[in-house]
Amino acid sequence: MTDTSLSPGPDTAINPAVQPEEAAAPATRLPLWRWCVEGLRAGIFLKPRVDGRTPTPLQALMLTALVVAAEVALLRLEIAGPARLDVQAWLSAWWTAGLFIGLAWWAFPSAGAAQPGGEEPRRPAGVGAAFVLWVLASLPNTLVYQCLIGAISHGWLAGAVFSQAWLYWAFYTVFTAWSLGAAIVLVLRFTGLTARAAVFAVALVAATGLGTWQFDARAWQQDYERDAVADSRPRLQLSQQTFEEQQALWEKTMAAIAHERSGVTDVYALVFAPYAAEDVFLRESTMVSRVLAERFDAEGRVVQLVNHATTAQTHPWATAFNMERAIDAIAQRMDRNNDLLVVYMTSHGASDFKLAAAHWPLEVPPVSPDELREALDRAGVRHRVIAISACYSGGWADALAGDTTLVMTAADATHTSYGCGRRSELTFFGRALFDEQLRKTHSFEQAFARAVPLIKQREIDAGKEDGFSNPQIRVGADIAPVLRALEKRLDALPPVAAAPVAAAGAARP
Repeated sequence: MTDTSLSPGPDTAINPAVQPEEAAAPATRLPLWRWCVEGLRAGIFLKPRVDGRTPTPLQALMLTALVVAAEVALLRLEIAGPARLDVQAWLSAWWTAGLFIGLAWWAFPSAGAAQPGGEEPRRPAGVGAAFVLWVLASLPNTLVYQCLIGAISHGWLAGAVFSQAWLYWAFYTVFTAWSLGAAIVLVLRFTGLTARAAVFAVALVAATGLGTWQFDARAWQQDYERDAVADSRPRLQLSQQTFEEQQALWEKTMAAIAHERSGVTDVYALVFAPYAAEDVFLRESTMVSRVLAERFDAEGRVVQLVNHATTAQTHPWATAFNMERAIDAIAQRMDRNNDLLVVYMTSHGASDFKLAAAHWPLEVPPVSPDELREALDRAGVRHRVIAISACYSGGWADALAGDTTLVMTAADATHTSYGCGRRSELTFFGRALFDEQLRKTHSFEQAFARAVPLIKQREIDAGKEDGFSNPQIRVGADIAPVLRALEKRLDALPPVAAAPVAAAGAARP
């Protein structure tokens, strides 16, 4: 059956006196719903059946508003929990619409241009039609992509593979290629294979790259203020008094670091917990600080940096800047060539090996292994024991390893660790290594060897989905004799009794 709504008008078919410009404009217009259908067809690489028609200004306005509303609703799926619309971030992405219209105006043939080969039905024509079809063509792509990302963000798609950063980038690459492909194919349907069409395509690719690089802000942002109202936990209140108290606390803490003792290999420690949103890191950093002070004769030589709403008056903040300053301050009090510095860091970890940091509304950047290595090198600290309790922390091992360094991590570079959730008392790594084994021995290597099978069994019992975390250890040749001598000295000291911290159930990292 012939679709008469798409057939040329009778004058065009039988009256040779009709001019080409008149013949190029069909007598009927497409209804709104047909523009929707044809735009969606363009989004899945099918030819839009518009036969040279163009939408009315009202139709273009209504269709654009429809797409905008759908886009805003779909983008909301990215955020689990309270969120707010960042209008500036959302509008920043629409500069590409102006670019598309300008390029279309330049690249498209004039309205009266003859159709090559007399193809039937006529090729789509007009900047208005191109813009409307392009905007509508984005919907299939956006719908599928945002539903996938939303399902991952809300935990509807379970499994360790969905927590991998590479999966996000794989999705992003595939769907960006889909979006660009649909746009370029649509342009070619208007222009044919021409030099201007090639320039158009290159410009679209370049605009996409520029948008990713410079305009990557998300339209929807986590609404921490509403989240705080819904959460009964205390929140940091920033004020001039808070900052002044922190500065005074910092100076007091650094001044209290004990000086090194001549002829004794002293243990100094920096315990770093930068993620304020979960109490487990506060508990763990406090436990590790206590174990180091009591078991390693380090009383007065342990600096604990913590991000938590309840510790703003008792502990300096755990920021990358404070980490560097603390290492410098400790280095000034210790014998840099003979004493030992223990660094313990506990937080969430990512597959890019950066340690998560958060203390809203204070902005705290994540910490990388290179930053820690550079701070230690710059301070001139020779003998180091470094333990990282975080997912993917194995990525820190190679960056921090050296002849005078022992490095222990809660996982290898490709696996998550366990126990860093709101229901956890301690992480599996911190509990097994420090709260249990280092209360029985002064040997870091021995404690690590005993802790690993305990961690493995607990992960099995908890149903860890992505396999064994596989904790890592690197022992430098020159640090081993220093640690053996330290063990001998500490073993000769009177024991200090201390009750271990009880550990509760695990939660996913």
